[in-house]
Amino acid sequence: MQPVARVSTCYPDKFGVPRQSGLVPGARARLVFEPPFRHPDAVRGLEGFSHLWLVWVFSENVNKGWSPTVRPPRLGGNVRMGVFATRAPFRPNPIGLSAVRLEKVELHPLDGPVLHLSGVDLVDGTPILDIKPYVPLADCIPGAIPA
Repeated sequence: MQPVARVSTCYPDKFGVPRQSGLVPGARARLVFEPPFRHPDAVRGLEGFSHLWLVWVFSENVNKGWSPTVRPPRLGGNVRMGVFATRAPFRPNPIGLSAVRLEKVELHPLDGPVLHLSGVDLVDGTPILDIKPYVPLADCIPGAIPA
């Protein structure tokens, strides 16, 4: 896999980044596509969506290994849970998923299509593997139970 884009954010390192997307609605990002993916047609129709899914790489954790159990911060760091029952960054494949707000699509003369986002939980320079529209009918599951 190769990154299709990278984000510019106000978070220079992983310390201080919100634990989940949407927790800090004012956390803004500028997503710039890598040169092979800078075609305006690739984002045609995207401006019709309010939110996007970003599939990305935990680039600060690549080659750091993983553990079958972790201590999630949302449980105070005192309870061990299976890695697949958490959103911990130390995973067998360091892939993250974030739902973010699409503020606007800009057609920049040099950078091509640029996505302006908010509610991000990403370190500056995070590689983006894919972008998908958030579809409320399919992506919101009423009655889903958080552990």
